Amino acid sequence: MKGNEAFAESCLRAGCRFFSGYPITPQTEILEYLSWRMEEVGGQFIQTESEIAGINMVFGAASGGARALTTSSGPGFSLKQEGISYLCSGDIPAVIADVMRIGSGLGDIFQGQGDYWQLTRGGGHGDYHTIVLAPSSVQENADLAYISFDLAEKYRHPVLVASDAAIGQMVEPVELPAMKEHDINQYDWVIRPRRKGEKQRIVWNRYWDIGAEEYVDYLCSKYAEMEKHEQRWESVMTDDAEIVLVAYGISSRVAKAAVYQGREEGLRLGLIRPITLWPFPKKAFEALGPQVKAFLDIEMSILGQMKDDVILACGNSRPVEYYGEFSNVPEEKKILSKVRDMLKRL
Repeated sequence: MKGNEAFAESCLRAGCRFFSGYPITPQTEILEYLSWRMEEVGGQFIQTESEIAGINMVFGAASGGARALTTSSGPGFSLKQEGISYLCSGDIPAVIADVMRIGSGLGDIFQGQGDYWQLTRGGGHGDYHTIVLAPSSVQENADLAYISFDLAEKYRHPVLVASDAAIGQMVEPVELPAMKEHDINQYDWVIRPRRKGEKQRIVWNRYWDIGAEEYVDYLCSKYAEMEKHEQRWESVMTDDAEIVLVAYGISSRVAKAAVYQGREEGLRLGLIRPITLWPFPKKAFEALGPQVKAFLDIEMSILGQMKDDVILACGNSRPVEYYGEFSNVPEEKKILSKVRDMLKRL
């Protein structure tokens, strides 16, 4: 299946029965697929007049207990930021996918990974984080879509999926998860028609419920739990590695190939692939041995947006360098050339 279509089908199989969103390259196949498939499973599909409408309709559907989804790319994802902030403030679980492309402003439709800061730093107002899942294959696009709704409901919080144009558009074999239904009335916070004498349910900013001091403790504890339990990553040949590559999404596939090629040449390379961009997998770096001399951050962005997180994760104890591309996937030969240059200088 195409990556976007595998993502859409997996969301349905996870019990998603509401989608609202607006077409934008390179994620439009998600809308196209759900426009007919959602009806087959008894759900609601709405092509909205804007990305802003899409995120706000998700807020309403999720407040009513539905497993709700919206998707976009770059410019459209920017328009959803206020809505994501409101979801966080109200403790509303939902799933939002950003199939990344290149550039700021309107950018362009080519593949890229330039939304890292917006995904991981919170593009809206106020104090909040979101769990950010980063697939590196069509299979992971399906797998992470499936678990994203469970994570959202576990923490009563929106979950972001950081796909990219390459992952969304490529076609690979995929094993789809089992179909399951979701009970929209299972949670006591869900808004629904009241029976006579039943207490009214309201979804609004939790700060108004519990007050400032309690809210500070509540929010800090919530994010501490996520950081403790939800770090996900893949480590490749890091046990004796001198240079550790760090890459996610489509870039990680080339980085992994560079590790294997470098090993054949006698270079002691390893790879840490973050699967959660937030919480960033600091535990993977803590497990590294003293033989590690440096890290190489590899991304499809101009400024090396993940580099700061690599520096923080290693405690700024070793050099962290950067190799990136803009609209092209990083190249294996350029990675190995950069590694050889680093080893000469270390």
